[in-house]
Amino acid sequence: MSGTAGLFTTKLTLYAYFDNAEGLLVGAPVNVQGVGVGNVKEIRVVPGRKLDPVQVTMKINTKYQFFIRRDSTATIKTAGVLGQSFIDLESKNAVGNQVVSGDTLPSLNSPGLDDVVRSSQTTLQNMDILIRRLDRIVAQVESGQGSVGKLLNDPSLYNKANAAVTEIQQLLADVSSGKGSLGKLISDDELYRKVNDTVDKLDKVVSQIERGEGSLGLFVKDPTLYHNANQMVTKSNQLLENINAGKGALGKFAHDEEFAKKLDNTVTRLSQLMDQLHAGEGTAGRFMKDPSIYNNTDQMLVETRNLVKAIRENPKKYLTIQLRVF
Repeated sequence: MSGTAGLFTTKLTLYAYFDNAEGLLVGAPVNVQGVGVGNVKEIRVVPGRKLDPVQVTMKINTKYQFFIRRDSTATIKTAGVLGQSFIDLESKNAVGNQVVSGDTLPSLNSPGLDDVVRSSQTTLQNMDILIRRLDRIVAQVESGQGSVGKLLNDPSLYNKANAAVTEIQQLLADVSSGKGSLGKLISDDELYRKVNDTVDKLDKVVSQIERGEGSLGLFVKDPTLYHNANQMVTKSNQLLENINAGKGALGKFAHDEEFAKKLDNTVTRLSQLMDQLHAGEGTAGRFMKDPSIYNNTDQMLVETRNLVKAIRENPKKYLTIQLRVF
């Protein structure tokens, strides 16, 4: 008797217009932030409103009037998927004045069940196509088609894998028993002893270097090396400064343009001379290019060797000394 639809409660009348009643019935609850504040009094279609012809008249308990503003929105919603339709008033972002009886609230259209079904039809169709494709793929795999089908149905793959596992086990057994190079590397203590000896030797060498013993120790510890290197760098810098200043023979060579011209002239003449030699011009060129000179020289050497050989075999024939007394 004293609730939102009670006979003895003070109420105010509010209106809202919608493009569709969405199954809303007279007496349906009106909620504000999920709290019942009134009921739907009347639902009718009014002329002259093409976009939102459905007028909904709401009776609201006045004790909730402070929470409803003129820019609060009215939306037709459904409790669950197939539940009762009701009016939901949203005042969370409302900043207008407090409503009075006879005000019209702006409305928002929430998607109804038909809209949800229509929008979900495309998704259902895509899911149906996907399921059909998956069914075809599973059928091909079961029949042994494709790489995955052969992987699952071909017994040779299992045999190969089993053989590979057997070989790996045999290899591990051989390694564990010390067979082969890898087995000896793991099981033989000789390698450890050699490595240990090498480490000991390296430790001795490092100790000798730290004490300054040997050539490398002297190289690291002897300060004279640093001084000599420092002096050499100093002298090199002094030499470069003298050259840049034009001092000494190297300095004059570096700065004398006349010397550079003479050097360039000499190189040019040497290049010309080499060209003449390659062309066979002149005595030296003919000596390099004319094969007759080589042949005559070779023949002369052969005859000389023959003459020396003949002299050795019969020296009296060629070395006869005649004495005459006057």
